[in-house]
Amino acid sequence: MIVSLVREIELRKDELEDKVIETIYFGGGTPSVLNTEEIQVLIAAVYANFEVIENPEITLEANPDDLSEEKIIELSKSLINRLSIGVQSFFEKDLKLMNRAHNSEEAKKSLSFAARYFENISLDLIYGIPYCTNEEWLVNIQTALSFGIPHISSYALVVEPKTALEALIAKGKIKSVSDYKVQEQFQMLTKELVKAGYIHYELSSFGKEGFFSKNNTAYWFGKPYLGIGPSAHSFDGKQRSWNVKNNTKYIKSIQENIVPIERETLSTADRYNEYIMTGLRTMWGVSLNEIENNFGVKYSEYIRNQSKKHIEEGLLSNKNGVLKTREKGRFLVDGIASDLFMLN
Repeated sequence: MIVSLVREIELRKDELEDKVIETIYFGGGTPSVLNTEEIQVLIAAVYANFEVIENPEITLEANPDDLSEEKIIELSKSLINRLSIGVQSFFEKDLKLMNRAHNSEEAKKSLSFAARYFENISLDLIYGIPYCTNEEWLVNIQTALSFGIPHISSYALVVEPKTALEALIAKGKIKSVSDYKVQEQFQMLTKELVKAGYIHYELSSFGKEGFFSKNNTAYWFGKPYLGIGPSAHSFDGKQRSWNVKNNTKYIKSIQENIVPIERETLSTADRYNEYIMTGLRTMWGVSLNEIENNFGVKYSEYIRNQSKKHIEEGLLSNKNGVLKTREKGRFLVDGIASDLFMLN
């Protein structure tokens, strides 16, 4: 597979034109199963085929059960300079319910080891888990804070289709969490992390000053990105594309020097909607001038009119021509954004 990934990088070296690579992200699946040598080969391929800034953010996603002290020491000797660790919860019952491979002790050990060898670390937590009380959720937050991790991402539990959890909820064996409870835990999260000195710079992201995710921030700002490997997605500013999911088909195609990819050209409305969705989730908001410059007067006038009721309700603010989500509207931001969408 490594050979195929390197070859895809070579085949697609002209896609980003004159863009300079600012971040490299190993994510999706289990990239932590790669050894240091394989990671170095892939990073070297990026450097050989693209222009890269002097100190790029290079992130590796990993699960706690993959991060022994030996593995973390090995990673610290590579060019990886940021770890994103999928903790999710420090309670055994939550981890079992979500069918996670790691346990609470492994989560704590991985964070302890990581903090010794890496400065830039992010961990993931999930709220809205069935039977997770507010008291337990607060313990989760406080436990995460105890490791001094500079970045925390937190998401509401999504019950994926065709999973055991979905089946158990459908049969009534597990009770789904009410929207009120989910919102309550989101508000607890925000309060505790802001109090601890984190900046709530995106709906699901909290970082200390200087530790915002550069990779994710680039995505929210609509910068082009290139995804390499099976199922990987890419964006060049006007087109979205995605690779075939099947590993065997992917490797066979790459061996024939063909990138197994499908592309979709985004309409002006699609690009506008994407800008609204991502912009309102961040502390930087949505610029009305940028909308007019990039999409035209029709879009600028449309969002000014559509946003009025949300401003009156205290969900949005308009300061110096920038729409931002107010605290009252943060949990409702996806619904607010959809109300501002332009239909094709």
